[in-house]
Amino acid sequence: MSVMAYMPYGAGGIIIRVETDIRRGIPGVDISGLAEGAVREARDRVRAAFRNSGFNFPADRILINLAPAGLKKDGAALDLPIALSIMAAAGLAPISGNLLVMGELELSGKIRPVRGVLAAIAAAMAQGITEFIVPAENAGEAAILASAENCTSNQMKPLFTAVENLQNAVHALLIREEKGALPVSLEAAKTQKPQITCGDFSDVCGQGIYKRALEIAAAGGHNVLVFGPPGAGKTMLARRMPSIMTPLSANEAIKVTRLHSLAGPNKNENGLGLGYIDQLITTPPFRAPHHSASAEGILGGGKFLRPGEISLAHFGVLFLDEAPEFRINVLQALREPLEDRVISIVRADGPVMLPAEFQLILTANPCRCGRLGLRESGSSCLCSPEEINRYWRKFSGALLDRVEIRVAVLPPKIEQMAAIKQYENNISESKTILSRVKKAVEIQQYRFKEINIRRNALIPAGKVNLMCPMNEKAKNAFQTAISKLGLSGRAYHGILRVARTIADLDEKETIEIEHILEAVQHRRLGEDPWDILSVDI
Repeated sequence: MSVMAYMPYGAGGIIIRVETDIRRGIPGVDISGLAEGAVREARDRVRAAFRNSGFNFPADRILINLAPAGLKKDGAALDLPIALSIMAAAGLAPISGNLLVMGELELSGKIRPVRGVLAAIAAAMAQGITEFIVPAENAGEAAILASAENCTSNQMKPLFTAVENLQNAVHALLIREEKGALPVSLEAAKTQKPQITCGDFSDVCGQGIYKRALEIAAAGGHNVLVFGPPGAGKTMLARRMPSIMTPLSANEAIKVTRLHSLAGPNKNENGLGLGYIDQLITTPPFRAPHHSASAEGILGGGKFLRPGEISLAHFGVLFLDEAPEFRINVLQALREPLEDRVISIVRADGPVMLPAEFQLILTANPCRCGRLGLRESGSSCLCSPEEINRYWRKFSGALLDRVEIRVAVLPPKIEQMAAIKQYENNISESKTILSRVKKAVEIQQYRFKEINIRRNALIPAGKVNLMCPMNEKAKNAFQTAISKLGLSGRAYHGILRVARTIADLDEKETIEIEHILEAVQHRRLGEDPWDILSVDI
């Protein structure tokens, strides 16, 4: 007898058929099919769960095969499929047709939650499987795709049963045998939880150029580098980026939620313990890893491939605060994903592609001591020119060339700090900016409705000139800027893409001279840290 199971791997996963054969012989359990650590140990957990749940474990020779046999399997999510497959072979529980089962067993027979339930349901539905048994704690995650509005017209609605222990799972199978379908579990709470606030742009005093740069980035999907001394508001404003980003579409939300499901549990809303996904992620993700993160943590990988931070930032933002403090191999490895919008991880058994369509926001001090650019007396930089250049070289020209918008900032003046903030007058600066961003995004969605592009930052090089028409004054100004600044071909296209976004914010079809000049202004700084000295006080 066989049961379908699932093992997370990369951005998709593997559907596994758990087959059991019981024959006469010395009592024991053999598992074939390249079973690794946790799967090999399942034989002991399953035996104890049988006994503690009131079932008799077969006193015969049991062979369990995990097909396809040529792929390594690991993880405790195969516990429940193995247990039910043994029960079916022993005649203790009826199983027929395609049924996918997930769950980790405790010795008591209780079923623990597992990662990748949403991804498992999506992968199984693609193969025609529509019935599922999942752990009770994963019910909210399973309900995401089980809701009718998240199924396409040519898909059958999946049916799932959430079970708390092995006895509940067997009971569900008996009802399925009697009535022809699993008892359906309905998620009690379907309402969206309130979004955790990230603050408002009004919280940051001054920094009009920086705020404008983030507005353009949010509208067009562009990458940003901001550098300046500590206390200028670099981090504070970057963390408020989600407040001006448009919500994900239904299809984008499912893709993002699926990736987060594969990555496993995170801290719950109280910041304590582990929390599993229980609702659709409708807001663009904002990932801010610590600078000590490894290359595998950022890019993805591990013994059994999991999405990294760049994939968890899919359709959202990857924020690297104090970017020069990150390991140089991590920074350099971002170049290909920024260009290709996917990350290819090559292993001995073949490459795995993980999605990585994200915006990169980098913040940095101009030097290691952070004082370069400060104008106050007694605040002179303590670094030598060689130390400053060594600190800045971690970026490399190839990485910076892929960052279309660069901003140099200084700490706000005293009079700006004392000024009355907009939000004190019940006016949200973020909401005002978001309204402009939404209009620009709608223009882009209409422009790209026939091609697979989300934002202006993704316009292919071969279509930049076609999709970024300029008037004569803009063309002349652009040619002059390119020749004076000596920019690369990638910078040429980058400026045009940014200018296209600025024109969309102004609701203009043709790029005008002011759009080009602003795009060039956002590009000209950032090649070296000494640019901070050119910023006006």
